[in-house]
Amino acid sequence: MASIFSRIVAGEIPAYKIAETADFLAFLDVNPRVRGHALVIPKREIDYIFEVDDESLGAMMVFAKRVARAIQAVVPCQRIGVAVIGLEVPHAHIHLIPVNQVADVNFERAPVSFTPSELASLASSISASYHG
Repeated sequence: MASIFSRIVAGEIPAYKIAETADFLAFLDVNPRVRGHALVIPKREIDYIFEVDDESLGAMMVFAKRVARAIQAVVPCQRIGVAVIGLEVPHAHIHLIPVNQVADVNFERAPVSFTPSELASLASSISASYHG
């Protein structure tokens, strides 16, 4: 069975996309820890980040770096934190989280909520700042 992320890649499930290449996709997390929390995934379904081949993992990090710069251009923050947990969805992914304090990366904290129009507007703004 395809992961929820593979279903997003296939267009079966909508997402607030912010950047895309032939191999990778970045979109806003629908259960964000903070405003601007995004996910970077390989389009090819691979369960665990350390199962991604070296060349693809390097390319994925370069893509994530460009996405992080676009997020930081739109969302005021000190840095973009990076987290790889890998338990939530069986599809390799990197969390990019705008941080101003360590608590911003606390996954035990309840997610914050935004309206669909707020998420769509934010995704559009970040996408406009993305320079692949």
